[in-house]
Amino acid sequence: MASISLKKSYKCAQSLQQFYTGGPYAVGSDESFLVCACNDTIKIVDLSNTSIKSTIEGDSEAVTALALSPNNNFLFSASHSRQIRVWDLSTLKCLRSWKGHEGPVMGMACDASGGLLATAGADRKVLVWDVDGGFCTHYFKGHKGVVTSIIFHPDPNRLLLFSGGDDGSVRVWDLMRKKCLSTLEKHQSAITSMSISEDGWTLLSAGRDKVVNLWNLHDYGCMTTIPMFESLEAVCIIGPESPFAASLASSTNPQTKKRSDVPAINFITVGERGLVRIWSADRALCLFEQKSSDITVSSDDEDSKRGFTSALILPASQELLCVTADQQFFLYYPEGSEGSLNLVLRKRFVGYNEEIADMKFLGDEEQFLAVSTSVEQVRVYDLTTMSCSYVLAGHTDVILCLDTCVSSSGRTLIVTGSKDNTVRLWDCQSKVCVGVGIGHMGAVGAVVFSKKQRNLFVSGSSDRTLKVWNFDLVPDNNEEVLTLKAKAVVAAHDKDINSLAVAPDGSLVCSGSQDRTACIWRLPDLVSVVTLKGHKRGIWSVEFSPVDQCVMTASGDKTIKIWAISDGSCLKTFEGHTSSVLRASFLTRGTQLVSCGADGLVKLWTVKTNECVATYDQHEDKIWALAVGKKTEMLATGGGDAVINLWHDSTASDEEEAFRKEEENVLKGQELENALIDADYTRAIQIAFELRRSHKLFDLFRELCRKGDAGDQIGKALKALAKEELHLLLEYVREWNTKPKSCHIAQFVLSRVFRILPKEILEIRGIAELLEGLTPYTQRHFNRLDGLERSTCLLDFTLTQMLVIEPEGNEGKLEDKDAKLSNAADSEQLSDISSMEQEQHHKELKEKSSSKKRKNKSKDVSTKKVNGVN
Repeated sequence: MASISLKKSYKCAQSLQQFYTGGPYAVGSDESFLVCACNDTIKIVDLSNTSIKSTIEGDSEAVTALALSPNNNFLFSASHSRQIRVWDLSTLKCLRSWKGHEGPVMGMACDASGGLLATAGADRKVLVWDVDGGFCTHYFKGHKGVVTSIIFHPDPNRLLLFSGGDDGSVRVWDLMRKKCLSTLEKHQSAITSMSISEDGWTLLSAGRDKVVNLWNLHDYGCMTTIPMFESLEAVCIIGPESPFAASLASSTNPQTKKRSDVPAINFITVGERGLVRIWSADRALCLFEQKSSDITVSSDDEDSKRGFTSALILPASQELLCVTADQQFFLYYPEGSEGSLNLVLRKRFVGYNEEIADMKFLGDEEQFLAVSTSVEQVRVYDLTTMSCSYVLAGHTDVILCLDTCVSSSGRTLIVTGSKDNTVRLWDCQSKVCVGVGIGHMGAVGAVVFSKKQRNLFVSGSSDRTLKVWNFDLVPDNNEEVLTLKAKAVVAAHDKDINSLAVAPDGSLVCSGSQDRTACIWRLPDLVSVVTLKGHKRGIWSVEFSPVDQCVMTASGDKTIKIWAISDGSCLKTFEGHTSSVLRASFLTRGTQLVSCGADGLVKLWTVKTNECVATYDQHEDKIWALAVGKKTEMLATGGGDAVINLWHDSTASDEEEAFRKEEENVLKGQELENALIDADYTRAIQIAFELRRSHKLFDLFRELCRKGDAGDQIGKALKALAKEELHLLLEYVREWNTKPKSCHIAQFVLSRVFRILPKEILEIRGIAELLEGLTPYTQRHFNRLDGLERSTCLLDFTLTQMLVIEPEGNEGKLEDKDAKLSNAADSEQLSDISSMEQEQHHKELKEKSSSKKRKNKSKDVSTKKVNGVN
């Protein structure tokens, strides 16, 4: 049998994060990126793989308006703080900001030249700004309510501005004459969208009064009003070169009478019903209506009305981008076949997943991921593009759990459990529900397939019962939804059932419950085998070992336990999480396991040694969901932070990288030795920095200090350093400066740095902190040297004076006598001083000895008292 190589590390390869929480958005003119509001931040999203390219931090207020310049160089934003900001998208820096409105900015538009920015405010005003100067060029008043939408005329030669408000009026502003040309009043409710025809002489306005009005821009009269029978959120005119126009031309439309006074314009509308419709203006006729979409409103309940909130036709591809109320982006492309038009959903981007409850890998190559969140749908993601491939809708309440398998007939199936007390069986190929199981009296919190038998699954509910469902009778044609019947039912626990697992051979099922126990049952009749007791909190996850006769449980008591199936004894306990362990699964043929919990951590364990090999912190909230790929052993985690992280085994790549780095270090080390032999200190210092060898670097600087041309050599070495290396050098100097043996080298290097690179030091990030660490020790060294210098000066003075008064040769006897007398006087004074010091010293010794005797006496007395008591 081949040896099993244990995994040592995982890397988060891909991440699906929330990037849109509703509100304004903008698409780049090249359609490569999307800018959208996410709470108080702005996210820039790559449309090829839905990854977040960058994040612009706001001012802690919700973003209310966004706009892009035509060349995608600048981004304009506004928030509830009324601050208007201009961002440079290449550097993500705010170029300028200002306030102009007395209320929040509700809409923005940039003209075709990119030099003017128009803003619509809740203060009923329309302002136009010079982008380069940041000053107001036009100030328009006239609306009687909040100005909700604003657009420039697409022709740069016609300086017209159109604004719509919740007072039901559209106003046309002339930027040359700085006045209102006309007020278009036909709507009875708020204006939500406006669009201008290709020739520039027809304006379409849509509102929540369920009509579209066509306006003639020659005389500003209303040409026609077309009833829509739904509150509209967006209207888009179809250009003659658009693929929608080509598909409409190839499709057969009902022949109706055309109006000669109305231009032949086709346009798209979206609204509260969640359907895309295409209309003919001159015939006032709906040419196409989408049969259904994933957000189609099926009831009159206000809470269920999601629908579309916005739409636009992309400038380059002419595809239709629709935005839903539940933060999804739909990208539609038309297809005309056999005289009919069909809308194909090419891509779907989910901006916000809410809390993720469960997930499982899907497909033969595990290229799909089925995710259940705090909605009534299952979202299936394509892991190559990280876009939502399709959704499975049918539950009437939140889906709590799911599982996947391949049936005996080869169909890929998904089973889901929901708060609506039902279980549903889905066919992934046809994307429809093929079976419904009704019978639980509470929310279904756990479901699991039998991977061996492939014809049954087990469900557990908050009603404390287990049910076994058989789906042999599910038809292959998917024409009708089969009502599933339960083969066996048992009252399994005293509290809610949180998790289920079926043994690899399909003979046993294990259930974990909030009653702190796990029970093993025999399939399919649910006969009790053994009960596992030992956890101090509820059990959140259970799983059978793929190779051994044991089962693993994860609990709210922060532990993971492995139990023997034969007698229910606890074999191993894993401790390390700081909060409840919510999911755990076996890896590497049962020799390792991975766990995640309410502490937001993912941990990799080795079963044999009970050792935690690695810990990863990529989530900011509880991790509720953990999926493990059976073929690739790729991991997927998701939780309360609405983030899905994909983890790949990086053990081999990390070992290869470590080996490569070690090999490079050996070569660099040899190169360093060669540089020392050649006395090339500049090169040697640079290599020592690359190898991060502080001790070798200290030796090099110490060697340079001993040389005469040390200044030139150090100057060359310092000038070759980058800012990061200079920061690292100052960190080394700070460490050397604290030690007496190396402080002189540190001061030597520090003086050269300040002399050679004074400007570069100021540009180093964190220089203040480094200087705070250098200053105290440098001051201490300076005080010490200053004291030594004073001592040497006194000694030099004394020696000098002694040389001056010393007799030389046979000079006058008088001078000798004076010298002897002075020396005698000095010696007497010194002897007096020394005798006084000796007396003082003897006194101190006597006091110390007497105090010691007193202490010894007190100790003897205390010991005698104790002995007497005893």
